[in-house]
Amino acid sequence: MGREVRAKKHLGQHFLKDEVVAEQISNSLGNVPCNIVLEIGPGMGVMTKYLLEQSFETYVIELDIESVAYLSKNYPKLEDHIIGGDFLKWDASTEFGEEEYAVIGNFPYNISSQIVFKTLDQKEKIPVFAGMFQKEVAERICAAPGSKTYGILSVLCQAYYNTEYLFTVDEHVFDPPPKVKSGVMRMVRKEGFELGCSPKRFKDIVKGAFNQRRKTLRNALKRFNLPAEVTEQWWASKRAEQLSWQDFVELTNWVEQNEL
Repeated sequence: MGREVRAKKHLGQHFLKDEVVAEQISNSLGNVPCNIVLEIGPGMGVMTKYLLEQSFETYVIELDIESVAYLSKNYPKLEDHIIGGDFLKWDASTEFGEEEYAVIGNFPYNISSQIVFKTLDQKEKIPVFAGMFQKEVAERICAAPGSKTYGILSVLCQAYYNTEYLFTVDEHVFDPPPKVKSGVMRMVRKEGFELGCSPKRFKDIVKGAFNQRRKTLRNALKRFNLPAEVTEQWWASKRAEQLSWQDFVELTNWVEQNEL
């Protein structure tokens, strides 16, 4: 396949070298309800080749120019489907217009949460999102209320998507091996779903609650200038990790109606 690409620490690159795991991750998308799949950070294409075997149209976005050159040379099927750039700064409409697209990747650990937040911002266009993260991040996205890992990502993802932790990946299948285990998870968008409150205010309140997660909600949300009646609400003495996303919708509506 030609000269291999050197993994670059500043890009958080850990190249997957296990073909079985690569194929398993490529299959983690499940049934894709759109014609386009975008792989983020394909590296040397170990997972890309399995995506190219499937019925959808595969695109890749890669920041590393060395990887872009390698993919261009070794994967002729990707002709005109390689996007050189940073997913976090990229505007999908420039390539896909108004079409929906699924997202998959072996995500760099140092920007994986940012990738999820961008996906949430683009949720109207992304029906399925799957891939590999640092294990604790994948677990956090799928965590249930009351668990230690439950947090901002859990609530925001579960409000719009059905989330599922699929399997764990050991360190030795990467070059260079990371210092932690990885986890593969999938998010499938809830179709025809309405949140039931202002999405912007919902996100603001969830972040405000978890940024002071050791405090009860009546104290964590003081900056919202709430009336004295806040102490009478069922959630006032609870902490953020005790509330489901549905509870946060109820909380958001109460704040909007009662904020001074």
